[in-house]
Amino acid sequence: MTIRMMAFAPGWLENQSIWLHMSYKYYLQLIRAGLYEEFFSEMKGGGILPYMDPEKYGRSLMECSSYLASSAFPDPSQHGRGFEARLSGSTAEFLDMWRLMFVGATPFFMNEDNLLTFQLVPAIPIWLFVDEDAVAPADDEEVTLSFKLFAEIEVTYHNSQKTSLYEVPPTKYTITYKDGTYKDIEGPYVGPEDADAIRRVQTVASIDAYF
Repeated sequence: MTIRMMAFAPGWLENQSIWLHMSYKYYLQLIRAGLYEEFFSEMKGGGILPYMDPEKYGRSLMECSSYLASSAFPDPSQHGRGFEARLSGSTAEFLDMWRLMFVGATPFFMNEDNLLTFQLVPAIPIWLFVDEDAVAPADDEEVTLSFKLFAEIEVTYHNSQKTSLYEVPPTKYTITYKDGTYKDIEGPYVGPEDADAIRRVQTVASIDAYF
């Protein structure tokens, strides 16, 4: 390791650079600890992709880099640039952060009767629900946010309170199946039959969760 550090100019790769995946470990622990305001302040402030300055980063914001050139690098025009884009620890930590934001820590669990249960408990700030460039929603209009669960099931959060959803479970689910049938489920949990269908993915088209 010492030889590798000496082989690179200061501020690049192992020699005094910014290790993106190490900073991501810190951000991941913020959201794991429930420090949501601190986590999203760091995210929106440019500490986490895709909120970094793309001109400074020097590559697609869809690519995680292992290292960022620090101010110790001799060429100031390279400071903050991402090098070595690859599937590094930063990629794994970003996926963990995404999961905690949109799904929750434990979407599937066994209830007190030892039956499979499903629950979505997101951690999403209100500003991710609202398009800042669009017309503000009316007082009686809900705001929504959608994502893909398991890259297959369309999940839509209906936020009628227009507030940040920090560990707030839904009050109702609507599960729509690929055969056109649907089921309304009152309460914060989805029971065994539907939970199993969601876990198996193939038959479920979408989930609407209401807050």
